[in-house]
Amino acid sequence: MMNLVISCALIFIVAVTMTMVGKGGGNFYVVILAIGGLPMHQAATTGQFILFAASVAAMIVFQKNKAVSWPLAFLVGGLTAVAALGGGYFSHLFSGFALKIIFAVMLAAAGAVMLLPVSQNNQPKRAPRFGTLPLKSGEDLYFVNLWIAVPVTLLTGFGSGMVGVSGGSFLVPLMVVACGVSMHKAVGTASILIAAIAFMGFTGHAVQGHFNPQWALPLAAMTVLGGILGGKFALNTKPKYLKQIFAYTNWLAAAFMVINAVMV
Repeated sequence: MMNLVISCALIFIVAVTMTMVGKGGGNFYVVILAIGGLPMHQAATTGQFILFAASVAAMIVFQKNKAVSWPLAFLVGGLTAVAALGGGYFSHLFSGFALKIIFAVMLAAAGAVMLLPVSQNNQPKRAPRFGTLPLKSGEDLYFVNLWIAVPVTLLTGFGSGMVGVSGGSFLVPLMVVACGVSMHKAVGTASILIAAIAFMGFTGHAVQGHFNPQWALPLAAMTVLGGILGGKFALNTKPKYLKQIFAYTNWLAAAFMVINAVMV
């Protein structure tokens, strides 16, 4: 019981912080749950469930403030959601240790990508080349490089569903780098994508019998509140600081997961 209470408090803090940067918190959720004593497969399943709850709450806040690109969400979200279902279903083929190491590598790589300098100029200087898809969202026009976006989103969705994370660690950099989306709109759009990925990943895990409602339901209530607060904070924070929080928290989670994998 004490482990659940402590986990609720920690996950609330994570929900606020991670929602701010478009990651939802799935990475830290799994770390906290694993350290709290849940088996890795149950931790991944519970992480997906509470991540879905937090993302829906944050999505409402971002949508109200027009910080969401629905066309981009449908394009990227459709690919990642299907891939996440497969990742969640096939996760049983990997040991808990293997999932933890894969998880840590994904987090470390995502943190490095987020600190790369990128241009957010959405208007190209020349006509889009073959394989580039123009998407209009309100008054904004984005050009999506499909040669980069499609394979990265498929791999992101599969890996995210497999290890129980949202995929926001890769989706936000993808939207900023490949699509020229502003950091705030990328974070807002990511809330939709994270919800879709989390739901599909959770479904894949639940089919394998890894769902633990005694932990999932109270934790979900905490993440809903955290998602609402995190969304509001994000809209009032400079993009530069959001990127730094994004990268550093990824690296911290990766370090904790490696330690947990080695010691447990």
